[in-house]
Amino acid sequence: MPSPEINKVREYWDQQASAERQPTIEEMRLYDDYWANLTAEPAEVDYTHAVVGGVPGLWATPKGAVWDRVILCFHGGGYAMGSPYSHRKMYGHLAKAVGCRAFLAGYRLTPEHQHPAQVDDAVAAYRGLLELGISPAHILFAGDSAGGGLTVGAQLRARDSGLPLPAGSMTMSAWTDMTLSGASYDANRPKDRVFRREMVQGLVGMLLGEHPDVSDPYVSPISADLTGLPPIYLQAGGDEGLLDDSVVFAELAGKAGVKAKIDVFPDMLHSFQMAAGRAPEADDAISRLAAWARPMVGLAA
Repeated sequence: MPSPEINKVREYWDQQASAERQPTIEEMRLYDDYWANLTAEPAEVDYTHAVVGGVPGLWATPKGAVWDRVILCFHGGGYAMGSPYSHRKMYGHLAKAVGCRAFLAGYRLTPEHQHPAQVDDAVAAYRGLLELGISPAHILFAGDSAGGGLTVGAQLRARDSGLPLPAGSMTMSAWTDMTLSGASYDANRPKDRVFRREMVQGLVGMLLGEHPDVSDPYVSPISADLTGLPPIYLQAGGDEGLLDDSVVFAELAGKAGVKAKIDVFPDMLHSFQMAAGRAPEADDAISRLAAWARPMVGLAA
């Protein structure tokens, strides 16, 4: 039985689904920022503005954090919404659980900046960390929703550019498939009132324009050759429309020789980890991410 606290996530998405008219992009961004209210403030985590590799963002630094280990974080929001500020508390919880710093990259948003601007910014931020002297073996990528897809797309671009790859990556409700072919869109349609194929198709149009290449591997990594990527841990909600974006991706990654771990959380919706610090289901998910991440960057389990 889902906890009363995690049901706040369902209420949040249902409110969006109940809108009487199509909101403007400005209204969508304003409402998306409200999701931070579902996340409790993590104690003893400081936030500072910074620019890394030319990309603005926030450092989340837990008290006692190991400074030479870094999680490079990409927020969700369909590439059109969200920010380091809306997601700072969730990634603050993750950084604190791992015991290292996190940099929340403020990549450019669509429709003002279409693909590949987001991948360009993600790789630039990663290059910036390397130029700061952080070893790639001490860097993890993390992202939720669109940020989860960006986590993989940025690694593919880094690989193809000859950059050393990070130690691994973590995704929450990753959007990896621009073809929108997942059977979970139909199977979970009665449970997920927001992330339906027609809504997500609108986000694809904003990101890729009038003549989209939905098989571009940097934005639709489910279509990519995943050979050589580092280990990845995926989390998804069992009730979300985008469930197959993680399930099918994990299967394809495994076939390509990538160490892929996936956890599907029954009864959970998209990015339920936003309730970190309030709901036991979200705290359990963050704890699992941290337990997987720590040995990846040489920290004690």
